[in-house]
Amino acid sequence: MSLAEQVLAVNNDLPIRTDAPVHSGKVRSVYWLTEADSARLIKEKGYDVAADAPLAIMVISDRISAFDCIWHGEGGMAGVPGKGAALNAISNHWFKLFKENGLADSHILDIPHPFVWIVQKAKPVMIEAICRQYITGSMWRAYSKGERDFCGIQLPEGLEKDQKLPELLITPSTKGILEGIPGVPAVDDVNITRTNIDDNYQAFNFQSPTDVDRYEVLLKEGFDLISAALAELDQIFIDTKFEFGYVTDAAGNDKLIYMDEVGTPDSSRIWDGPAHRDGKIIEQSKEGFRQLLLSHFPDPDILLNKDRMPEREALARDNALPTEVLLAVSKTYTDIAAKITGAPVPLSANPKAEIIEILSRDYGLID
Repeated sequence: MSLAEQVLAVNNDLPIRTDAPVHSGKVRSVYWLTEADSARLIKEKGYDVAADAPLAIMVISDRISAFDCIWHGEGGMAGVPGKGAALNAISNHWFKLFKENGLADSHILDIPHPFVWIVQKAKPVMIEAICRQYITGSMWRAYSKGERDFCGIQLPEGLEKDQKLPELLITPSTKGILEGIPGVPAVDDVNITRTNIDDNYQAFNFQSPTDVDRYEVLLKEGFDLISAALAELDQIFIDTKFEFGYVTDAAGNDKLIYMDEVGTPDSSRIWDGPAHRDGKIIEQSKEGFRQLLLSHFPDPDILLNKDRMPEREALARDNALPTEVLLAVSKTYTDIAAKITGAPVPLSANPKAEIIEILSRDYGLID
């Protein structure tokens, strides 16, 4: 089997029994199970959720997204070998650590295969929270142009690119388009302040003002836990994105949980410690791929300017990246996953066939 055939690029065509449309995002596809299958699995597997909780099968892919576009390589390689399994392995590791350390649960109930999660439906908090320990990326670009107010936080003068910040900063933005919140434009991914959240907590799907405080504690504790664990591996946790939601457990208690993914090369920046001490930055995350794209194309403004999205989409569609580029990205993902989890990333010759067999044999979900 060729390398291109080992890449799981299309993940929304599995014969998983569902009576709802498959939701396919940039990287994952979600199959909502029927009421009967959800109830059966909750009972059979003893999941700690309400008896009538909707469950879903979430299948990750090897697709790679950057600058809101999906990129592909030469020879029909429509993704990055090992990327999906690496992302899931890293998230699984951190979610488990969060739970063991008494932080909060996640939406994951079961892990049938390296590409697959069984998840419970959560009511999402409509915030993407970025925790930043260093000034880099979009924050540095804005700072270098004179901006000093970030999500209601005033940054001091005289900061330099890639410098460690005086303290961990939380810079939240909206998840989706939220209407009718004073001072918050109704557009996706717009920066907001802690005051915006406090004054309109219900609009962001928080159940109480104390849950806003809890969310901030979970952000800092989650960041600090990952940062400390990476430091033991001589890696530096630069920034990351967290998402939260509510679920109900078997006893009927509502819980604020971590969801989506955590501490992965897709949602975080991680720098190599030894290189950093030598004055170099080696990205152990997707940021390296972003930087490569910015230098690969003659007009990087296409990738940075949201007003040029049609040109950007054409760039991604019409340009097959060199195979060695995608293999280098693969090495970044699989190496950091092995470092974090202490085990090599399980690579599959035919992930789709494996997923179908396991979901049929052990879960009775294939028609």
